[in-house]
Amino acid sequence: MFIQFVVDYFKHRLTSKSRHGTHSPFVYKLVDEVIYDFSAKKVYEDIELQRKKLLNDDTLLTITDMGAGSRLNRNRQKKVSELAKNALKSPRLAQLIYRLAKQHPAQKIIELGTCLGITTAYLAKANEAATVISMEGCPETANIAYRNFVALELANIELQVGNFNALFPKEVENSAQLDFVYIDGNHTKAATLKYFNLCLPKTHEGTLLIFDDIYWSKGMKAAWEEIKAHPEVTVTIDLFWIGLVYFKKGQVKEHFKIKF
Repeated sequence: MFIQFVVDYFKHRLTSKSRHGTHSPFVYKLVDEVIYDFSAKKVYEDIELQRKKLLNDDTLLTITDMGAGSRLNRNRQKKVSELAKNALKSPRLAQLIYRLAKQHPAQKIIELGTCLGITTAYLAKANEAATVISMEGCPETANIAYRNFVALELANIELQVGNFNALFPKEVENSAQLDFVYIDGNHTKAATLKYFNLCLPKTHEGTLLIFDDIYWSKGMKAAWEEIKAHPEVTVTIDLFWIGLVYFKKGQVKEHFKIKF
């Protein structure tokens, strides 16, 4: 699987474009002002300091996998430092997600897969007026995430612990609309398409869905192709590590691969 992942990565690099290869004003602006904004920001410093603490934390956690289907092994012990090294989004990617959330108006942000809470912290800092609903399957991992939220003085996060298949449908049902949803958990074709289809009745002109690890496996690649083909989806942006899905009415259906 790893070899295929590497092959997919190099294929993506060869076939993807920069902002100058896009003819959509919306996508050009997004790439130029958000995706390719690599400038240092003061807001990154405190969160990255918290990441460093996690990378040096040898506390043992019992990892309970309630359907994540990706990086976590069922009921195994791992050090916080190991989890921080292998499961957290890189600063580059977490900061991109921060910029996407900051640029995108939302009353509520939903995240499936809290892990140790670093990306959640970026989401909370990006839009302090929004409520960030973050869902995590492992209680001990969620406890570390909660401690990080307290340390960073983040007051706009609601952390839900349990099975995504129980928590997410309830949250969607209780939401008038979905503005910003980041799906980073249960990396299987069936689960990814289930979560996508759950979102559809509550999407609107301003909705952004972000799917993580779209090249993780053959199943995830197939799920991404089905999502792209859905008639309600108008614009997708494939950044290899994540896929962005928009529902802009009246816009020609277009798919973009962008180097990141």
